[in-house]
Amino acid sequence: MITTTVKRSIRSTSLAIVTSAAFMLPMLSWGAENCDNPNNDFDSLYCLTKVYLQADKELNTSYNKLSKQLNKKQKSTLKRGQLAWLRERDDRCSYNDDENGFFVNMGCATRTTTSRVNFLNERVRECNAGSCRDSRLGE
Repeated sequence: MITTTVKRSIRSTSLAIVTSAAFMLPMLSWGAENCDNPNNDFDSLYCLTKVYLQADKELNTSYNKLSKQLNKKQKSTLKRGQLAWLRERDDRCSYNDDENGFFVNMGCATRTTTSRVNFLNERVRECNAGSCRDSRLGE
């Protein structure tokens, strides 16, 4: 059940990101070096999306790295914490307007995701030191 919910949430988020990325594919020739001086809001969105996609990749890597070090009970606690974090991130950084569509604040999503990557990496360090704290896994 939890795995299905995580996959559904990841699918929804991925769909929004892929849709945004597909919309911006023609801009690929624009090049990363121009992120210092974007020409307009679409160029800025392109740059923000690239950074978010990297943060999301790091999030998945950190989550999987930590999960591999945990027993079954700890993995369940981590998964519950991750689902709660996903809901919180989505509530904080996106909204759906029936009239205008789905909106994601990419800056917020990137900051929130980067913060979660740091949190997961701290848990990995704790486990590597032999002191996995179960109480922190559900956060």
